[in-house]
Amino acid sequence: MRKAGVLDVGCHSALLTVVRGRQRRADGALQTLLSRKVRLRLHQMLTPDGRLRERGVRSVQRAVAQALGEDSDQGPQVFAFATSVIRDAPNRDEVIARVARTTGTRLRVLPGQEEARLSYVAARQWAGSMSEPLLVLDIGGGTVEIAAGTGVQPEVAHSLPLGARTVTRRWLPGGVISSKRHLKEVRQHLRQALSELPRLPTAPPGGRVLACSKAFAQLAGLVAAYGKPSGRPPHSGQELTLPQLRASIALLAETDTSRRGELPGISRHRAEQSLAGALVAEAIMDACQAAGVEICPWSTREGLLLERLGITPTVERSSLSPGR
Repeated sequence: MRKAGVLDVGCHSALLTVVRGRQRRADGALQTLLSRKVRLRLHQMLTPDGRLRERGVRSVQRAVAQALGEDSDQGPQVFAFATSVIRDAPNRDEVIARVARTTGTRLRVLPGQEEARLSYVAARQWAGSMSEPLLVLDIGGGTVEIAAGTGVQPEVAHSLPLGARTVTRRWLPGGVISSKRHLKEVRQHLRQALSELPRLPTAPPGGRVLACSKAFAQLAGLVAAYGKPSGRPPHSGQELTLPQLRASIALLAETDTSRRGELPGISRHRAEQSLAGALVAEAIMDACQAAGVEICPWSTREGLLLERLGITPTVERSSLSPGR
């Protein structure tokens, strides 16, 4: 069977994934052959305007070289891409050029709308049904992706600069809420930004809402440890409801950032951004009228792998509703 490889360079890690296609199973059509992660901390290496500092550039160079390793020539051709932390940096071209010069690998950048489309493609395959109405929500570090449709490809796909890192830097310095008024203001900012989005999809009657990101997955892990059961079994995997999410916001807001990494489900390297991620999750679930979401472990990376294997057909870009 065919093999495919993707190197995903994000804020927190460079992750190489090599898979091959297999006969369809309940959890999709990918068999992992290799997974290699190199930890990054790029959120600590940004200037106020989002430029990647020199030590950040060097760390990306090292991470790409280590992730690919000496055995990279023996595997499939790897599609290497960088997420918003590099894509939106003012010195993006310099970073990409330097990585290419030292590693021989040129990182590509995907527009936010394309990331939204690929998250939907992955979620659709993971869900198993190819025709039921589907809403897909994905919170990244820099952006939020929202996509919806009734087929293999989405009918609408949007990307907004409301990722957990972006919101933390813009409205939650240090990841801390200073007062009830501050919390109210952040929520208002998020609601306003989402209200300006044309054709914002809503939770489909009789369909499913899937959440495809570490932000959602970690919040689900937190409420699984401290929250009450949702009272309704999800189709598969974990579920996160709005009441559970709001309880997690209260817990994160009252927990010092240095201690959040000790909470169940919350990783230390995402602790500072965890409150922003929870507030963004609340805002998009509210705006999309989603009372709850199912946690989907697949996202943009898996969407790329599926298409490179030819498991899911590609789409004519003009058929998508334009995003931002």
